Amino acid sequence: MSIPTSPSPDTATGPGGPLRPPPFDPECAAFLEEFADVLSPSLTPDGIPELRENSVVAPPTDDDLRRDGAFEIEERTVPGPEGAPDVGLLICRPAGAREPLATVYYTHGGGMIIGDNRTGVSEPLDWSQELGGLAVVSVEYRLAPEHPHPAPIEDCYAGLVWTAEHAAELGLDPGRIILAGQSAGGGLAAALALLARDRGGPALAGQVLLCPMLDDRNDSPSSHQMAGLGVWDRTSNRTGWSALLGDAAGGPGVSPYAAPARAEDLSGLPPAFIDVGSAETFRDEDVAYACGIWQAGGQAELHVWPGGFHGFDMFAPHTAISRDAREARLRWLRRLLRTGTGPDTEA
Repeated sequence: MSIPTSPSPDTATGPGGPLRPPPFDPECAAFLEEFADVLSPSLTPDGIPELRENSVVAPPTDDDLRRDGAFEIEERTVPGPEGAPDVGLLICRPAGAREPLATVYYTHGGGMIIGDNRTGVSEPLDWSQELGGLAVVSVEYRLAPEHPHPAPIEDCYAGLVWTAEHAAELGLDPGRIILAGQSAGGGLAAALALLARDRGGPALAGQVLLCPMLDDRNDSPSSHQMAGLGVWDRTSNRTGWSALLGDAAGGPGVSPYAAPARAEDLSGLPPAFIDVGSAETFRDEDVAYACGIWQAGGQAELHVWPGGFHGFDMFAPHTAISRDAREARLRWLRRLLRTGTGPDTEA
């Protein structure tokens, strides 16, 4: 099956005619070509059950997470939001660590509709090993549509508050908690930063937002350009946001704790690292979010990877841009942990 390279009927138009989709990186295009029968770009609501049953990426086992004894793995059940079920936390600590550890508090991806607290956690464990010891705490939040907003973000916030309050017990440094997430998890991490600021919650050292899902309006030029292309296109995005927000998706009055792009005030946030592919739905909303942080006097580092599709580094880690993206994240984290202030901003 070949990959479409021409605009779909859903493609937006500009002053010069149709907004042509940017090209995929050649290695990314080859990957998409090979797995076109598995990675459909368009998900409709009736496809959610099958997607949950047939995950493309298998979650890591306990042995995978331990990495030949490098990590100690613990599952904790902690109090959830008031009146709601408890929340599960996957806690991964470097074996034998003695000093209080900086912590990555991880919110997994999956379009708000799939995944668990093991989804995508391998990369934060890579960060820990590369940077000489970070704890990773990954939260299990309730999924939409069975549990619409605010259930997912409130679960994530409850887990974050518990982690900060029990830092000494866990051997963590409460002053060095870094939020991180990819796709829907990146959106939840951004929302957590807003919520912690507004509620006077845990102090946060940084936020790593990887191709974050930020804007329920689903109407940016990139969302139109990439319709029917790559991974997680405009149809899939509509499915995810509608699962989370129902009929409110795209309308007035949506909470920034559901869709961080709705926030009118991006001041007072921890330093942010934001990256996204140039050939994906979320490109323009992610660039706009970085600009909003800068315009509010904040600190952000933005990378737009040329030709990257949504989640390219997770699906195709062998590609050159995937290696470059992972190295850029490590450089940012290394400097953040060394200085406590984050790197200089760059576009």
